[in-house]
Amino acid sequence: MPEPPAEKLAVTVAGDGPTVGLVHGFTLTGRCWGPLVEALVEAGHRIVAVDAPGHGGSADLGEAGLWRAADLVVDATGPGVLLGYSMGARMVLHAALAHPVEVRGLVLISGTGGIEDPIDRMARRAADEERARHLEAVGVDRFVEEWVRLPLFADLGADALDLDERRTNTAAGLAASLRHAGTGNQEPVWDRLREIAVPTLVIAGERDERFVAHAARLAAGVGGPTELVVVPGAHHTPHRSRPDVVVPAVVDWLGRLGEVRRAGSGYR
Repeated sequence: MPEPPAEKLAVTVAGDGPTVGLVHGFTLTGRCWGPLVEALVEAGHRIVAVDAPGHGGSADLGEAGLWRAADLVVDATGPGVLLGYSMGARMVLHAALAHPVEVRGLVLISGTGGIEDPIDRMARRAADEERARHLEAVGVDRFVEEWVRLPLFADLGADALDLDERRTNTAAGLAASLRHAGTGNQEPVWDRLREIAVPTLVIAGERDERFVAHAARLAAGVGGPTELVVVPGAHHTPHRSRPDVVVPAVVDWLGRLGEVRRAGSGYR
């Protein structure tokens, strides 16, 4: 019998140069990065924007947990820097731990190392399951409308909400993502951050106080050189609400990383 097709994430590729892989947040797709992609291409980077497991063209892979998602992301992007937002930040954090050779730098936007208290984690897992069932009951369109009304997205304009792209997702894919890669299903990795030796840029929105605290802890815990950017006036999606701050910060950091790599081990 023929072998089943290999599991591959759907990707959108642009530009040429050192690779930067992008991994989006929950309910988004690889086409929801606003001006960041164009700026990175103009700065001389090859961008590989993945559709994360359960999303977009990768809807059928929604049962991938975070460690499997990490493998799929690295397989899709190849060696390079990984940039992740929210759910995507958790995925690329796991990728850095699982693939220390291939992952050559990290950008974590609104990321976390997980929920440490077992009771709190169990409660979050139950909340993720309830949300997944609600999604399956009401459908993607209604769920997305409810999702973007959460306070953490209140600073986003209509264009930055990417509603049309969010609606291309499937209920089955998004529900599977919640069940298998949600924060409630994430074993905390705070005690492993020192294993990450690559340069890391950590970004959080000033108004997202919980994730500002996570960002500070990530920046302090990673074993490699780190930089922390707290974006004034921004909430959970600072690269979309304040691209005037986040985009140049990422471009500048990558430029300095490239200079170091070229002078040393060879950044490619």
